[in-house]
Amino acid sequence: MAAFSTRLRYGAVAQFLHWATAILVVAAFVYGPGGSEQQVYSLAKDFDRQLHETLGLGVFAMALIRLAWRAFDAAPDDPPMPPWMRLSSKAVHAMLYILLLAVPLTAISGAWLEGHPLTLLGNVRIGPLLTEAHAVGSAIASIHTWLGDTILWVAGVHAAAALYHHFVLRDGVLRSMLPG
Repeated sequence: MAAFSTRLRYGAVAQFLHWATAILVVAAFVYGPGGSEQQVYSLAKDFDRQLHETLGLGVFAMALIRLAWRAFDAAPDDPPMPPWMRLSSKAVHAMLYILLLAVPLTAISGAWLEGHPLTLLGNVRIGPLLTEAHAVGSAIASIHTWLGDTILWVAGVHAAAALYHHFVLRDGVLRSMLPG
């Protein structure tokens, strides 16, 4: 398979970035420690938090790489579809990219403003690089939780639309992103 996309299919790089991002997002959600600040930063949740923060940083890096790749690689042509469907597709894709950046950024800024470092696997600590403002950090951490739930709902709509295209419209949209 070619690295770059064709008029009909996404290339190998775009497919890898898409599916790796999906896996990272789901894994980060599953390993999110959740709960109050005391619970999230408790010793009992330390590994889950480190894994969650590492995965979240991976999501952020993957989103930046995907945006850079899009500058070099054009998406396949859209199949014929009603204007509302094309607009919905563009809106969902834009929302996903915004969330892929906003979810990790709210996590990092919320933690730092609460006075906590970002702690990656291997106990690698980054920051806090912002002056502590606990109440603001706590509010941003709440937004992070809400956005984390939202990205799964939007990704679910995205996946449902792909399945609709595949099984009902039979137009090749899903096949264009599947390997092989």
